[in-house]
Amino acid sequence: MITTTETAATRRVPAAVYILAAGIFAMVTSEFAVAGLMPQLADGLGTGVEQIGYLVTIFAVAMAVGGPILTLFLLRVPPKTALMVIFAIFLVGNLLAALATSYSMMVVARIISGVAAQAFFGVAVSLCARLVDERIRGRAVGVAMNGLMLGTLLGLPLATLVGGRLGWQSAFWTISIITVIAAILTVVVVRNPPQADSSERPRPSASDEFAVLRRPQFLLAIVSSTLIIGATFSAFTFFTPILTQITGFAEGTVPLLLLAYGAATLVGNMIVARLADRHTISTLLGGTALNIVFLTGFAIFTDVPALALVFMFGIGLVGVTMNPAMAVRAQRAGNTAPLANTVHSSFITLGIILGSAIGSALIPVYGLRSPVILGIGMAVLAILVILPALASPYLRHGIREDAHEREEVQA
Repeated sequence: MITTTETAATRRVPAAVYILAAGIFAMVTSEFAVAGLMPQLADGLGTGVEQIGYLVTIFAVAMAVGGPILTLFLLRVPPKTALMVIFAIFLVGNLLAALATSYSMMVVARIISGVAAQAFFGVAVSLCARLVDERIRGRAVGVAMNGLMLGTLLGLPLATLVGGRLGWQSAFWTISIITVIAAILTVVVVRNPPQADSSERPRPSASDEFAVLRRPQFLLAIVSSTLIIGATFSAFTFFTPILTQITGFAEGTVPLLLLAYGAATLVGNMIVARLADRHTISTLLGGTALNIVFLTGFAIFTDVPALALVFMFGIGLVGVTMNPAMAVRAQRAGNTAPLANTVHSSFITLGIILGSAIGSALIPVYGLRSPVILGIGMAVLAILVILPALASPYLRHGIREDAHEREEVQA
C-alpha cells in the first residue's frame, strides 16, 4: 500500500534537478555571450562584426554535431562522472575564450564550449528523468529548462553588461566562475540514479542506443522538435531589426522588450512543465497551434506597436517553452539514456540553425516579415509530424498497454 508520504515524495522534484538547471544556465550564458558582445569582440580580435557572427553559427554547429559524439564516448560512464568531465571540457573552452588573442583561437574555444554544452544538455535532461518518478518527468525537465530560460532572461544581459563595462574577456571569466560554482554544487548535491550504480544491471551498448535512434516515433519526435524550435527562432532571431525598422521602437527600448519576452518564456515553461506529463501530445499540438496564431498576428500587425508586442509575448509563451513536452515525448518514444536525449537536443539546435539561416536568406528578397512567415510554415509542418503520436496512448498520456513495453522503455 502506498502511503500519502510516499506519494508526496515521488511527486517532489529533488534539489539535484535545480543544480542541473544551474549548469544549464552557465552553458546558455556562454552560448549567447557572443551575440551580446559583437562590437567589442570585433575590435578586440581585429575582425569585422560579420566574422563574429560566424562564431554563433560555429557554436551551434559544434553543439549539433559534436555533442552526440562526446556523449557517445561517455556512454558507459556514470552520469555524475560524465557531468564532471563535461564541466571540465566546458571550462577549458571558456578559459580559452577569455585568453583569446586571435580570431582562430576564439573559433577553437567556441567549438570546445559548444560540444560540451550540447553533451551537458543531453546528460542533464537524461539524469532529470531518471532521478524522479515517471509521472513527474515533464515537471523535472521543466525545472532544469528554467536554466535555459534564465540564461536568456538574465545570462545574456549579465554577459553583455559585464563585457561592456569591464571588457569582453571579463564576460568569459565570469562564465568560468559560474561554471566552477555549478560544478562544485553538482559534486555536493547530485547523485547517480540507483540503476547507474548497479553492477548487476548491464549498461546499454552503443548498438543498443543506436537501435533506439531508429525507432519511427523517436524520429518523428526529433523532427517535430526541430520544426517547433525552428518556427520560433525564425522570428526571435530577427526581433530587433523588425521592432526597430518596421514597428518603430527606439533601439534603446528593444532590450527591455526582449527582457519582457524572456519573462514570458519563463512563465510559459512553468505552465508547460505542469502539463507535459499527462497531456504530452495535446500540449504540443495546442502550443504549436497557438504559436501559429501568434506568429501570424505578429506578421500581419508588425507595424502596430501594441498588437505587435501582444503577439511577440505570445510567441514567448508557447515557443521554446515546449521543451519539457518535447523532451517527455522523445523519452517515451526512445528512452531516458543520455545519447537519445543529446541527439534530441542536437535536433533542437538544428532547428535554431535552420530558422535563423533560412530566415537570413529570405530577408534580402522578401523583406523582414519573411522569416516570421517561414516560422508559420514550419509550425504547420510540426503539427503534421506530431499528429501520428495520437495513435499511442503512452505517448499521449504516459499510459503503457503492457508491462513488457514499460520494461523496454525503462531499459
